[in-house]
Amino acid sequence: MRAKLSYLVTAAVLVFYFVLVGSRGVLLIQSGTVVTVTFGVAVLVLPVIGLWFLWKNTQFVRRANALAAELDAEGGLPVDELRRTPSGRIDRESADEVFARRKAETEAAPDDWRTWFRLAVAYHDARDTPRARKAMQRAIALHDGKPVQA
Repeated sequence: MRAKLSYLVTAAVLVFYFVLVGSRGVLLIQSGTVVTVTFGVAVLVLPVIGLWFLWKNTQFVRRANALAAELDAEGGLPVDELRRTPSGRIDRESADEVFARRKAETEAAPDDWRTWFRLAVAYHDARDTPRARKAMQRAIALHDGKPVQA
């Protein structure tokens, strides 16, 4: 719940920022000179890109959470079996052991979104966020029945 609240607050702050920047872009365009109109258009591009990125990221998180809920209902969520350091961080060796098992499961059933979901969690636990995101995107695509590129 805390992560969801943090995400919502961050998204709200970003939307406020995008509106603020966009209003400045409109003011620059209304000035009417070639330089201010050019700057105004350039300033308006930034909030559009930011809103698109925020929308895509929100959709990704929503879909990943839906998969987690479905997997939880099936009793298939990965169990947290990782050893931790005294400070609470995940022990790297432990994460690597779990990752090896998850990777083998995924190789054995490459068309099952559940194995890709669990692999994404293992990547995340191993602190490999880019691969975790790719694995989760693949899990979402497989779940939705979309073609998946290798």
